[in-house]
Amino acid sequence: MFETLFSFALATIVLAISPGPDNIFVLTQSIVNGKKFGLATVLGLMSGCIIHTTLVAFGVSAILKENESIFFFIKMLGAAYLLYLAFKIYKSDVEIVLNNKADTSTSVLQLFKKGFIMNVLNPKVTLFFLAFFPQFLFSENLSNVVQFYVLGAIFIATTFLVFGTLALLAGSVSNYLKTHSKIGVYLKWGQIIVFVFIAIMILI
Repeated sequence: MFETLFSFALATIVLAISPGPDNIFVLTQSIVNGKKFGLATVLGLMSGCIIHTTLVAFGVSAILKENESIFFFIKMLGAAYLLYLAFKIYKSDVEIVLNNKADTSTSVLQLFKKGFIMNVLNPKVTLFFLAFFPQFLFSENLSNVVQFYVLGAIFIATTFLVFGTLALLAGSVSNYLKTHSKIGVYLKWGQIIVFVFIAIMILI
């Protein structure tokens, strides 16, 4: 059980560190407006993850109760989606671009709301949770709903730790990214390896 949860946490860390719209947005807000604005954005994004966790927890659990063959089909779709994400990342540009312009008129509360809405209204997040979470169910004794919420809590806590660190150390992180151009390559391949590895786990 603990090995599964540790693997899940490790994969989450790699994904959280890898450049994407969410952590780049957090970095931008922190650099332009200050640390508390970056942290407010992080809290909004993580609050949105609670909604996605709930949707996946009850949706997938209901499917498991009804028909395990349908759940197997979902796992196959999940593997295909993860491989698709890996391919998209492979084809993407490795350069990390930080936008140093932001709306300085926004308040902390507005940024929290923006982060929350960005996350909740992004269907790709639900698809990702649907593909990612079921592969790490870790107990035959706990209900699937409880297991999904445990995974959701680990995902939120781990991602908050990474994103929060980015917000607090925004200036240093930004300077590091500018002076170490190859970091984008390492992060890109780290993300690809994680996606492909989880997809292979599902398929075999």
